Amino acid sequence: MAGSERTFVQAIRRYCAGHDIAIDVRAGGWLIAMRLGDTRRFAFGYDIGLNSAIAHRLANDKSATAEALTLADVPSIPHHLFLNPRLGPNVVGASWREAMLGLLHDHPQGVVVKPNEGTSGRSVFKVTTEAELDHAVGEVFAMSTGLVISPYVAIEEEVRVVLLEGTPLVVYSKQRGADWRHNLDAGAKPVLLEEGEVRTACVKLAIDAANAIGIVFASIDVVRVDDGWRVLEINSGVMMEALSKLHPELVQAAYDAALDRVFGETH
Repeated sequence: MAGSERTFVQAIRRYCAGHDIAIDVRAGGWLIAMRLGDTRRFAFGYDIGLNSAIAHRLANDKSATAEALTLADVPSIPHHLFLNPRLGPNVVGASWREAMLGLLHDHPQGVVVKPNEGTSGRSVFKVTTEAELDHAVGEVFAMSTGLVISPYVAIEEEVRVVLLEGTPLVVYSKQRGADWRHNLDAGAKPVLLEEGEVRTACVKLAIDAANAIGIVFASIDVVRVDDGWRVLEINSGVMMEALSKLHPELVQAAYDAALDRVFGETH
């Protein structure tokens, strides 16, 4: 096993070794084929294969997630979708920039611009001026077919809940460093939450969010702002690379539980 392999791949290797499951790792670990008897299962990226296609697509689309949560009356951070003008005026329309400026005007404290799809806080910009907005939009549209704009809110705390069929497997807060973001790739530190009021509130909100889009296995980020807890995003691919450096046994147990579900019908 290569030492440079992602924790996700290593965890699947350990599970398969312990359960007599044949494993074939391809494409640098981004495609994993698992075989138990006549049953073959796949993992792709950080997706272990438990979620339906529509739940997976909703979770990977920040705007669609926000809309679905609103329909279910689940508190969440708004994400307004804008498509890349390179798709053409018949798709995008003519007033997309005016709509962006309207959002900036309505939120003088600033807005956040980021790709509609993607994780790890890459290409995420906080903007307060028209010039900053144009720069952020240009950067995101250079690598994405769509972006979302959210009102900037002062996040007092961010918590990630890893759920499997409504059961919390891992719950931890992201302790922000010097960066204004709570992304683990931006230097935030994961700290496990003990039982208590905060953990209970976060788990309940995460379960409500998962039920709203019908997702089985996911990591759900919830944030505390002035008026309470809200869902920030839902991740269909469950990434626990940073947490594994501090709590490897907990991470392995979480992936083991999910893989038990993957092979539940035959194993």
